[in-house]
Amino acid sequence: MKIIDIINNSEKTLFSFELLPPLKGTSGNKLYDTIDSLLEFNPKYINFTTHRDEYEFRTRKDGLIEKHVVRKRPGTVAIAASIQHKYGIPVIPHILCGGFTRSETEHVLIDLNFLGIENVLALRGDGLKTEPAFTPAPDGNKNASELVEQIVNLKNGKYLDPDLKNTAPLDFCIGVAGYPEKHFESPNLDTDMKYLKQKIDAGADYIVTQMFFDNQKYYDFVDKCREMGITVPIIPGIKPIAVANQLTVLPKIFHIDLPVELANELAKCKNNDDAKKVGTEWAIYQTKDLVAHGAPSLHIYTYGITDNVKEIMKAVL
Repeated sequence: MKIIDIINNSEKTLFSFELLPPLKGTSGNKLYDTIDSLLEFNPKYINFTTHRDEYEFRTRKDGLIEKHVVRKRPGTVAIAASIQHKYGIPVIPHILCGGFTRSETEHVLIDLNFLGIENVLALRGDGLKTEPAFTPAPDGNKNASELVEQIVNLKNGKYLDPDLKNTAPLDFCIGVAGYPEKHFESPNLDTDMKYLKQKIDAGADYIVTQMFFDNQKYYDFVDKCREMGITVPIIPGIKPIAVANQLTVLPKIFHIDLPVELANELAKCKNNDDAKKVGTEWAIYQTKDLVAHGAPSLHIYTYGITDNVKEIMKAVL
């Protein structure tokens, strides 16, 4: 079932969880255990991140430096299919521009269609750590708007090969990312909002926001979207703080602000247990407030940690 239909047909706030594929070389049992522990909260859909190839430089025995290509979390398509068929819950794999050609993207979407997966989240993705700026793969989509256009073309039966005849449409529901505090590469929020509008105009069905810790920024973001004529559902993303160093790590990596009250409480924490307690209480406050304001759905970034997520869900439901 398509996510946009699930949201539009619901009279109350829904909940979803974002999970990571298992690390290469590890068993999938931990992932299944994680999902089993969250089933009691009736998630309406589950997101799975996708990870591109990375480059590592290793020293050989002869002292020379050798470049290695690694993908630390492969198998998103297979994982998404197995979870959807095992649990009967719609799954949303992330589709990236970075690291993938248009042809590879088309093949992935064809595979997903064969596997009965109807939903995707279209993202540009991050650049490589070794690159000063994002660089698309040769013949890859340069940004999320182009990626959405490619997916919409497939919805209309338009494949990359113009010589194909009697092509079957691949009808996906498409989500995209939004940034209440702007994407770190945008010069200002107004410019970032124009890029978001381009993704919606290209055919995206809904928006999932980057994590934020000040709900007012989400409400202001929604108002700004509506003023620009963006009418699709806007799903807030919630990240429970779980370790003490996230006080400084999260603002650095995701270019977001932490409210003074939250930052002050985290600064008092003596260990990770204290920080997790503060983060969980703050996420409960955020979640209750968002539900009270009629958020269509809540997207919880779990990062593989579920004890705090379970505590949040029990407090809200």
